[in-house]
Formats: sequence, C-alpha cells, structure tokens
Amino acid sequence: MPVRLKDIAIELGVSVVTVSKVLRNHSDISTETRNRVLERMRQLNYRPNLAARALVTGRTNMIGFVVPDLLHPFFAEVAKGLTKVLRKKGYCLVIASSEEDPLLEKQEIEHLLARRVDALIVASAQSDSSSFVLAGEQKTPFVLIDRFFEGYSADFIGVDDEKVGYLATCHLIEQGCKRIAHIRGPQFSAAHGREAGYRSAMKGIGQPEIIVSTASMDNQADARGYDAMNELLATNPRPDGVFCFNDPNAIGALSAIHDAGLKVPQDIAVIGVGNLHYDSLLRVPLSSVDQDSSALGEEAAKLALKLIESKIKSRPKKIMLEPKLVPRASSLRNQ
Repeated sequence: MPVRLKDIAIELGVSVVTVSKVLRNHSDISTETRNRVLERMRQLNYRPNLAARALVTGRTNMIGFVVPDLLHPFFAEVAKGLTKVLRKKGYCLVIASSEEDPLLEKQEIEHLLARRVDALIVASAQSDSSSFVLAGEQKTPFVLIDRFFEGYSADFIGVDDEKVGYLATCHLIEQGCKRIAHIRGPQFSAAHGREAGYRSAMKGIGQPEIIVSTASMDNQADARGYDAMNELLATNPRPDGVFCFNDPNAIGALSAIHDAGLKVPQDIAVIGVGNLHYDSLLRVPLSSVDQDSSALGEEAAKLALKLIESKIKSRPKKIMLEPKLVPRASSLRNQ
C-alpha cells in the first residue's frame, strides 16, 4: 500500500496538517519537526499524490511551455531558464512543440489546458491571437515570449528586436561594409522588429536596402539561410555584409559563402542573432546579438508564477530585455 500523510503523522505523533505544512514548506513549522518529518518521508520513500492534491488545491503545479521547434537551441536555453525558477517553487514544466504549425499549436494548447496546467508560456506560430481565447475562458494565465501579436494586449517577455536589428547592422557599418543585405525571418513580430532596425541603420548611411525573405521555419533555418545567401551572391554587385535573422540562418549563409569560394569576413562579413553556444566553435566563429535567452526564461517563469498567485487580474505587462552585441571573426574586418 502507498504511504499516506496520515501514516507518517501517526508514526511521528503529529497532525496531518503539520505533515502537510512541511510538504508546502510552511513557515510556522519548527526546524526540528520539519527535519523529523522529512527524514521519515525519505525512509519510507514517500511520494505525494499530486492528482489528489490538485483536487484539493485546484492546482496541478504544472506549467505548459509551447515552442515552435524543440531543436532550436534558443528555446532550449529559454526552457533552462524557466526550469531554474520553477523547480525551486515546486512546479514542473511540460513542453510541447508546434513544429511551426498553427493548427498543431492550437491542439497542443488545448491538450495542456485539458490537463489543467496552472499557466501557459507560449512562443506562438499563430498569425493572430485566437488560440488564447480558450485560455482566457478557463481563466488560465498565459505569457507570450519572443513573439507577440500587434494590437493584442497580453503579458509578454522578449527582446527589443528593433534594437537587435539596429545593433547588428551598425556593427557591419562600423566594420566598413557598404552594401549590406538582410536575410529576413518568417512573418512574426521578431522579424518585423529586426527588419525595422536594419532599415533604420541603412537609412542613417544613405545606402540602399537589400532584403531577402526566407519565410523559413526554425527547423529549416540553416537550409533557408543557405538558399537566401546564394540568391544574394547572384546579385551584381554582391553584398559585402549580411545581417541574418538568427544564427541558424547565418550558419547556412556562411556555408554558401564558403562553397562559393569566398572568404568571411574579407569578402562578406556575417552576423546573426541568438549567440548560440556553438557559435564560437564554427570554422569562422560567428558574430551574433545575444538575446539573453536564459534570462528571458527566468523572467517568463517569474511572471507566470506571479499571475498564478495573483487574486486580481492586473494590466498585462510587456517586458523587453536589452540585446547585447557579441562580435567574433565572421564580421571583424578591422582587425
């Protein structure tokens, strides 16, 4: 038979309420009593019945995280930041991938809501906010990350994408690039912001804009970056600098440049976004703009927990993290 709280309470001569408070780390339990209870739980290999607890508390201590692609290191870093915060508060993270498919994303959100997760954190592949109507009806708090919907008021954590684009493009300008191209991402808010930053920087130096749209999914970004770079290489004159929507795009662009027999950064300087762990290990280490993805996850977790605990629905918050330029060999022409 499974060990019950009642069994532990009887053995130690304390109340069931006391044992329950120890499990919840309640402050009015003495250190001595807490240690006795925890030690007996360990000896008996006690595991709380989370389903039964959820029926009593109305909480499952689960938070759903929906991402467009499980293979993209950016979202892995975000998940790491989320887990770092949630684990300390007794929550577990349930991760689902939409594979950049809006219909699949809706299904995953519905499945998580059916499991009564306490909150949702979503990097959405939707073109509109319709998927979140059901969450609102169930009064399940949710936080959007990385991507938001223009004109839709919701809690959001992300990076200032316009500044990302401006930083990256200005860096190429400072390295002496004149004809700078932008490999644009799919039709989401992040791509819009980065393109706006690129346009702003190019306007500042009076040079023409050269934009190739990949319309790529995250799990195809390197291949799309390769194709987009080949398209740029066919232009005359070709670009001498390229700002890519993200690092996987940039890695594909680097491969295309190398395959064409050109040198990076001497012939073409390249910069991406994301500052992935392996950027410094590439044949030509990749310059990037750091989105502080782990911190993004931590902030999203803190906000989700605050929404869960809040008794009053507050005005949605929009938290923008500051991007940081990380220059490496792929763009440093002035060394």
